[in-house]
Formats: sequence, C-alpha cells, structure tokens
Amino acid sequence: MTINPNLPLVYHPNYSFSFDPKHRFVMSKFANLYHHVQQQGLITNNLYQPELGTPSDLELVHCESYLWDLWHNNLSDKVMRRIGLPWSEALMARTFTAPLGTLKTAELALEHGIACHLAGGTHHAHYDFGSGFCMVNDLAFTATTLVKNKNVNNVLVFDLDVHQGDGTAAMLKHDPYVFTCSVHCEKNFPFRKHDSDLDIGLANNLSDTRYLDIIKNTLEGLIADLNPDLVLYDAGVDVWQHDGLGKLDITWQGIEKRDALVLNTCQSAGVPVATVIGGGYDRDHKRLAQRHAIIVEQAALI
Repeated sequence: MTINPNLPLVYHPNYSFSFDPKHRFVMSKFANLYHHVQQQGLITNNLYQPELGTPSDLELVHCESYLWDLWHNNLSDKVMRRIGLPWSEALMARTFTAPLGTLKTAELALEHGIACHLAGGTHHAHYDFGSGFCMVNDLAFTATTLVKNKNVNNVLVFDLDVHQGDGTAAMLKHDPYVFTCSVHCEKNFPFRKHDSDLDIGLANNLSDTRYLDIIKNTLEGLIADLNPDLVLYDAGVDVWQHDGLGKLDITWQGIEKRDALVLNTCQSAGVPVATVIGGGYDRDHKRLAQRHAIIVEQAALI
C-alpha cells in the first residue's frame, strides 16, 4: 500500500477554539482531525493555510447586510437560534476563514488533481440567513469564485452529507455553470428542501450495497453528461449507522468504500476533485475525528 505524502491538505488553527464540549456541534473536531491525520503520518510539507477571512470576501454570494450583521453580532435571537451556534469573535474568525480554505483546496485540486480541506461543507447557509450550524456557504462561494475568475468552465457539487444541501441548491439554482447534486436521507433535516439540479432522497435505514450502487451510477452518469472541470465533494460522515443525526445504516467500511469510489471515479475520468468534510455528529469526539479522517486517508491512497 503506497501513501501519497504530497496530498495537499488545507487547515487553519482558528477552525477549533474553546467551545462547549457538550454542544451537538463538536467544534473541536477540526483540531482533532488535524492531529489524527498528523499522527497517521499524512502531514509533511503538504499543509496549506488559508488567509483570514472577512465579510467582504463572501459578498460575492451572500447578502451584504446579513454578513455584516452576523460579523457584528447584530442578528436577532430568533435568527441565531436557527443557526444553532452561540456567537463569539472566535466563531466569526473561523466562519469567514473556512470558505477561503475550501477555495484554496479547489485551486490546489486543479493543480494537483486532488486536495482535501480539513473543514468545510457548510451547505445549509443561504443567501441571507444561516441554518443548521452553517453561517456562510463555502461550496457556493468556491464554485462561484472559480467560475468568475475563469479557473473553470463548469463545476459539479457532489454532496453526500446525510442532510440535503438546501442552501447550496438555493444559492446556485440559476447558475448555468455549476451543477448541484445532493444524495441524502429524505426524511431528515432540512424538512423544507430546496431543489438541487439533481436530488436523490434515500429511505431511512438504507444499507451499504444499495447506497454504493446509487453513488456509483449517479457520479458516473454526471461526469459523462457534464464533463466537469472540477468536482467539489462534500464527504459528510453523518451517513454512518451510529451517527447522532443520521438515520441511514451505512457502516464504517461503507464510508471508506464510498470515498474511494468517488475519488477513483473522478481520477479515472481525469476530473480534479476537492473534498470537504461535511457533517458528522458523535459524543465520542475522538471517534468523530477518525470518521472525518476517512476521506483524507482514502485520498492519500490515490
């Protein structure tokens, strides 16, 4: 088994900070993921750090007043409850830096063929509001920026988080150069879905074999039809059978096979792929980091 020591990885130390360890969203998972990957010997001279972000960076895809009210803690309690995270300066720092990390990951993927972000996948954020632990949408931001800068002609957002990428779907609905595909558990959050270019709603308790068949057929078909210049892959691990917010019955080995399938399908077709970690929920914080590391470990084998 040959490990690629030059796999580009993107991370910023501000992704994790002091946070309630009992909160449903495990803010420490980013630092824990970094340390786990480091312990696996996957970090050498291949680590890249994004610049610190500000609201102005995200104005390309988000409402200016929403961004600045968020930055200055001027949003109402009701709006913040929909997001589900307590406001802090540290949270703002990581919120506005992470999209620049996804963009850097995509740029590295275009150069190297594959790259992994040790964060990202905030697909519930909409144009003028946040939801489901997501404040700004790194996927919409990255795809739109790449097209605007003429780095690519077209992008496929391939979202395999267990929850539908409603914000991404809504924000990119009228963009002819970005195709959004979400494969998710149908009877799960968000309960009001927005139409992606392609949505595949899965039944509760779906298991590995059928799931992997769906992923394989869907991705192969999309690459053949779209011939994308880049795949932005949201490798959510909340599909796992014991995830706190999942409702599917995908094994740990099933996630490994899924990620290997996605990466190899893209590489075989000559399509660069940039990965983000997406969702994952677990009271066992170490185990959660190990789950999120699956995509990095699989990418290092390519």
